[in-house]
Amino acid sequence: MPRMSRSISRLLIVTTFAGLMFASACFAAEFRVTPQGDDRIRVSIGDELFTDYVFAGHSKPIMYPIMGPGGVPMTRNYPMKKDVPGEASDHPHHKSLWYNHGNVNGVDFWLEYGRDGKPAENAGKIVQEKVIAMRGGETGIIQTQNQWVAPGPDKKVVLTDVRTLTFRQVPGGRVIDFDITLNASHGDVTFGETKEGTMGIRTHPRLRLKGDEKKGVVATGKAVNSEGIEGKDIWGKPAKWVDYWGEIDGKTVGVAIFDHPSNPRHPTTWHARDYGLVAANPFGGHDFDKSLPEKSGDMKLKNGDSVTFKYRFYFHEGDHAAAKIPQVYKQWAGAGAE
Repeated sequence: MPRMSRSISRLLIVTTFAGLMFASACFAAEFRVTPQGDDRIRVSIGDELFTDYVFAGHSKPIMYPIMGPGGVPMTRNYPMKKDVPGEASDHPHHKSLWYNHGNVNGVDFWLEYGRDGKPAENAGKIVQEKVIAMRGGETGIIQTQNQWVAPGPDKKVVLTDVRTLTFRQVPGGRVIDFDITLNASHGDVTFGETKEGTMGIRTHPRLRLKGDEKKGVVATGKAVNSEGIEGKDIWGKPAKWVDYWGEIDGKTVGVAIFDHPSNPRHPTTWHARDYGLVAANPFGGHDFDKSLPEKSGDMKLKNGDSVTFKYRFYFHEGDHAAAKIPQVYKQWAGAGAE
């Protein structure tokens, strides 16, 4: 009997070790970060596409496409691809995943087009100056420096930024950490109060909370924030995180966006709509809450000053409960999560 027990013990040890090795192998694939032509940098996990960081051809750098767990597409194709069945063609400035704001020294970096479809007169552009760092390995890293340029022939620079994008694979999903330092490098800067901002994503249409029968848009999405508010009522409310999830290609997946405790005005307010726009916006102020005085959302930087914001996009398997979003947020945010 003892001899049999030792054999079983050895078998359990070997089986457990093999299981751990298999689990480790699942997350051992290295990130590859490689230029693709003169307009984008590709981020792959082994040979599998995660996302392209597209820094030219649009009014701001974007990430498109974004492939979540199991290779499921997580963002809308429009307007990078048009006439995709099941997609609405509204808000062409909602391009997959991006960072900008609708009022910076009076310049609109959010809206690109007027109602006539032509370029908006007051629309600025975020132009990449240089790539500071680009490397793969256990994580992927892209760091760039960018200019926020006002419209007009003089192409006046309003401010600059340095953004660091870190790509990770974690149990149950994939992560993009988006850290950005905004620099008042060309004079004083005011981020003006408006709901039109700032750290944004336009989700896959299946994650919408509300469909559109006329356009053939089928919605399976649900949403909740860190305060327990659900559905479209999360719009304009302060929260540490929001989570949208639903069924895409027969798989239940979601995207949670985390606001770091070190961010100014944490917990941020959210420009989060039932049609798939989700944006962390700390500059909404009166636009979100009419009980606040007008311009309470303004944030000013003196010439030479800077401010840093940190966000995490967690593309997860399963619904909100299965993904354990509150626990995952606490692990990321640390002591400041409470």
